[in-house]
Amino acid sequence: MLARKINILYDTATVERGEEMIFAAIGEAAKKRGYSISRTRWSLLKSGKEQKVPDEVLRVLAGVFGVDARYLLRADSPLPERIQHRMSELRSLRRERVRSMVVRDLADVDPEALLLITAILDAGQKTDLRLPGQDRGGHYG
Repeated sequence: MLARKINILYDTATVERGEEMIFAAIGEAAKKRGYSISRTRWSLLKSGKEQKVPDEVLRVLAGVFGVDARYLLRADSPLPERIQHRMSELRSLRRERVRSMVVRDLADVDPEALLLITAILDAGQKTDLRLPGQDRGGHYG
């Protein structure tokens, strides 16, 4: 759950900046808040492999991304309004990442699968499909 939230914050920052937010910017912003985050810890947090995360780290990251710390500290906290307003852009960003990966991995190997997957991505974008149990923000209840 925490990794999902961190990745939503990361993607929101990418959308707002118009370019991917690199680790150096995150590390520098954390340092300005009195905390030094390592590239390894950041990677573990994003992948969901970090098991015990001190509240201090979550407060610092909330500050880095400009959200109330409760969003990261509490499992039941709602998606911040600023991010809710960006969900359409976040879905587009993530679909484009998937499309890029599929093109890179399948174009020369399995063009039929490439066409099917890109058609699914295009259909999902047009209809804003959600999986069962997913709310309009893409979260599961």
